Amino acid sequence: MNENPIAESRFVQGADTRKSARIAPETISTIAVAILCVVLLVGARFISPSLGSWSQVETVLVLGSFLVVLSFGQGLVILTGGLDLSLPAVVTLGGILATNWVGSTDPAAWYLLPVVLLVCGGVGFLSAAGIVWLRVPPFIMTLAMSIIVASALLGYTRGTPRGAAPDAALALMKGHLLGLPTPVVFLVAFVALGWLFQSRTVFGRYLYAIGINAEAARIAGAPVTAMRILPYVISAVTAGFVGIMLVGYSNGATLRMGDSYLLPSIAAVVIGGSSILGGRGTFLGTVGGAILLTTLGTIISALGFEFGLRTIIEGAIVLIALLLLREELFQKLGSLWR
Repeated sequence: MNENPIAESRFVQGADTRKSARIAPETISTIAVAILCVVLLVGARFISPSLGSWSQVETVLVLGSFLVVLSFGQGLVILTGGLDLSLPAVVTLGGILATNWVGSTDPAAWYLLPVVLLVCGGVGFLSAAGIVWLRVPPFIMTLAMSIIVASALLGYTRGTPRGAAPDAALALMKGHLLGLPTPVVFLVAFVALGWLFQSRTVFGRYLYAIGINAEAARIAGAPVTAMRILPYVISAVTAGFVGIMLVGYSNGATLRMGDSYLLPSIAAVVIGGSSILGGRGTFLGTVGGAILLTTLGTIISALGFEFGLRTIIEGAIVLIALLLLREELFQKLGSLWR
């Protein structure tokens, strides 16, 4: 690592290559996703008067908070050119440990919740260690960790998770603050902090630089090893936190509570304008992608479609969105602003 502060300063100032004289593709993607969300909500009013109301907007934001938090960690991993397939198992790990270790019987045991997140972060560190030091491909390493964690939880619970949601999780997911559901207030705060971390800190700039060219970032003085490990740890911690949130929302844990979030966490990042190869993307775009997917799922569920048909429709719309928001289209649109 380069200890020259001048060289590091130059690197930090020059690492962010996203700014240019024209509108960046990520910005266009973020705006397009936001417009699609509004169109879906407004269009839903023509299908049913109950759809598109403020209460439904609150419902979308509450349900979308799970995917937003989860996609933040997944987005950081993808930003460096990796992929985290262990998220469903870690979500389940966070939920089961929260109900078993904390539960609702002892309100003073809330201090164990950070311990739960620490255990989840340890899973992320093990995944990163295998990827960085043993050079196991991210796809294989995180999938193996997912299987290990899921199998361990099956043995730990003997197939039947027990316990109730901690009071802190219930307060977060069931309470109200400033006249709004607490999850909505939490979501706004989380998005602001996540955006600041990814776009306005030295750590975020390091992640962009590593995703673009890890070797060049190393030569410039970036702590490449640490910055490749950090996203997996953060991803696991956010997944564990989503498990706690889900427990607070449903007042219980199941062995498959995280299964439905893996593909949406990746789709939200990609729909939001991030490159699956790393080095490009914004958290605000990811938030838009997560809210778009949640809005779509909520409307389809409200229309009463069967699960199989609902899955087909969601998949088709996600595919169409990815095709419409691909980079070539961004370049053509961006050229109009030159």
